[in-house]
Amino acid sequence: MGDPPSTSGRMLVNRASLFRALFALIVLGASAFVMTTKEPQLGLDLRGGAQIVLETQDSPTVKANAENTAKAVNVISRRVDALGIAESTVTQQGERRIIVELPGVEDPREAAKLIGQQAQLTFHEVLDIVPAKPAKPAPGDIYLPSDDGQGVLKLAKPAMTGEKVSSASGLIDQNNLGAGWFVEMNFKDDGGKIWAKITGKAACEPVGAPKRQVAIVLDNSVITAPQVDPQGGTQLCNIGLGGGRSTITGSFTEAQAKDLAALIQGGALPMPVEEMSSSTVGPSLGKDAIQASAWAGIIGVGLTALFIIFAYRLVGIAAVIGLVAYAAMSYAALVALGATLTLPGLAGFVLAIGMAVDANVLVFERAREDYTEGRTEGLLRSLRSGFSNALSAIADSNITTLLAAGLLFFLAAGPVRGFGVTLSLGVIASLLSALVVSRVVSEFLMSLKAVKKRPALSGIAGHGKVRIWLESRRPNLMSHSRRWLLITLAAVVIALAGVGIRGLNLGIEFTGGRILEVSTTQTISPDQAREAVAKAGYPAAVVQRSNVDDITVRVSDISGDEIEKIRTEISKVAGGTELIRNENIGPSLGDELRTKALIALGVALLAQLLYLAIRFRWTYGAGAVLALVQNVAVVIGLFAWLGKPVDGIFLAAMLTIIGYTVNDTVVVFDRIRETRSARATDSLPAVADTAIMNVLPRTINTGIATLFILSALLFLGGDSLADFALALLVGIVVGTYSSSLTATPLFIELEKRYPAPPPRVKVQQRDRDLDPDRGAVV
Repeated sequence: MGDPPSTSGRMLVNRASLFRALFALIVLGASAFVMTTKEPQLGLDLRGGAQIVLETQDSPTVKANAENTAKAVNVISRRVDALGIAESTVTQQGERRIIVELPGVEDPREAAKLIGQQAQLTFHEVLDIVPAKPAKPAPGDIYLPSDDGQGVLKLAKPAMTGEKVSSASGLIDQNNLGAGWFVEMNFKDDGGKIWAKITGKAACEPVGAPKRQVAIVLDNSVITAPQVDPQGGTQLCNIGLGGGRSTITGSFTEAQAKDLAALIQGGALPMPVEEMSSSTVGPSLGKDAIQASAWAGIIGVGLTALFIIFAYRLVGIAAVIGLVAYAAMSYAALVALGATLTLPGLAGFVLAIGMAVDANVLVFERAREDYTEGRTEGLLRSLRSGFSNALSAIADSNITTLLAAGLLFFLAAGPVRGFGVTLSLGVIASLLSALVVSRVVSEFLMSLKAVKKRPALSGIAGHGKVRIWLESRRPNLMSHSRRWLLITLAAVVIALAGVGIRGLNLGIEFTGGRILEVSTTQTISPDQAREAVAKAGYPAAVVQRSNVDDITVRVSDISGDEIEKIRTEISKVAGGTELIRNENIGPSLGDELRTKALIALGVALLAQLLYLAIRFRWTYGAGAVLALVQNVAVVIGLFAWLGKPVDGIFLAAMLTIIGYTVNDTVVVFDRIRETRSARATDSLPAVADTAIMNVLPRTINTGIATLFILSALLFLGGDSLADFALALLVGIVVGTYSSSLTATPLFIELEKRYPAPPPRVKVQQRDRDLDPDRGAVV
């Protein structure tokens, strides 16, 4: 077969192989180091806790911009730190949004009130105590009700604000437990001197006189107005409680003392904040989700590995080793970057394992073609030519998936962004695992003498059963291109009828409102739960059973106290409840998330179509559009007919389906373009049939591998992942159909009306392009 291999060619290939092997060892070693030294950062939906989304608002004196919101973040961070909640985070999102995460907190009501208060703290001299506030107080006079309800305090102008307090702590007197809880303050700058001045002046007054008091005011309410050390006599007169430390005493409970300390330490917010949403996830949901996803991943990957080895023998083993490397690399990258692993992100991580098989399958199918048709000599050269020939399709298909994943991160919101992160990392890791790790292992296996003597063991020495069956039948699929388009049209009409007749069950992320999900101690029927919810005052609430012992209540935007009232009534009937999740989305945030979802969907489509227009002719892009419309419509229609929720998780599934569909369509179109260039005299339907026949084994094998993962998620992943897996299962099945039998027929019909210029046949020898021993760099 051609000229003998040159020495320089062999050296070039050996160096490239050595480089890939060293690179694989370095990457895997780094991944192993990260995995053994760092822990992943889990989102609240996996570890349990509360999330509060705040938005800064304009005040008469301060504008809610990025700079002032950053100041508010600092204040809220100090307040949260003072609460003593471990691993809590406060982050700014955009110009005005603040995300507060409180792990382990199951009731965020008090925390939300505390961290969201504007909390202007001031310290005043008390001038007098009067029975009531004058009808017309003199300018500058401040009258506030006393904290004990005994009259009204006449106060001097503020001597200082809470900004002079460096820290505050709620403590209990260890020497005199009967004294109860108090707040200890530490001052900064000249705060200690100011405090000494006002307390020293008060100490000069007689014991019991109003002027011997110092009032501490929070948001125009007197917290406390204690007398200055009544036992100190005149020793403190004009000296005061000087220094950098002082205490506030009163009839404080532990919670009151710690809350007051948090407000004092945090200081004043520069502007008001409004609570946009809050959500609480019980620890059991996160634990169950991790366990379910882990089992789904183990079983799904195990089945995928067995299938790939069965289909591709030794090179299948190399692909499985690549999958293990993929899992290690993507997980290590996630941990190293400090990305938060959420429930959708965990699903994206498991899903990408199935999609990581695709690059390997593309390579192995091309290697089988070259070996079987005699275009290359030997197993090793066939494998290398498979990598070379499949590179274009691999690059195009993964770029389109990365476009969807990237847009999810930049345009979507909430946990869907986590899905975009893990999917992006998964795509990159899958490319490295297939093009580096799998290649190194498979080339090593193909170079073994035992394999050369028994080429059937390799897995690339002959076509698979699907390809053999297709070769024997040679179906003329594209001779009935309009028939396939009619089937597509019927499927879209039926799907859209579901939307028109049943409507979409939009989740609260898009409509606003509150959803409560609890696990009941005793099993109760939905009717019993509805009676309990109605008794709480919400007969119009939507009450459903989400599991054997779980009840879900969906209501309009109500307060946390009102939702606790509903939970209490359910507990009376069910003998107790355990919180699974409590999520509240304000109407304005729901509108925003819905708008962002539509924008993300539209931009994803436009970006992928623009890429297709650059890489292919416009007729190809139009075919891809119809395939996308069909897949999106069918999945949306199915969810409409079944009444399943259309929420942020569903959006993540839809964008994944778009990426998968474009991925599959690109592979088919890439082969059509290649076959058309090589067989310029053949009719376009015949060219398309040949291309589909060539790529269909890859499409089926990749689809089966991915379906193993999704089926495991559907049946083992729990309720939280079941709808996500269902949407992807249907989308991938329909996508497998549409890439060949929707996109291609439309492309053919458009080419009949708007034919492309005749392709230029390349004179360059194919063997010279593919043979690395003749100078091509592989």
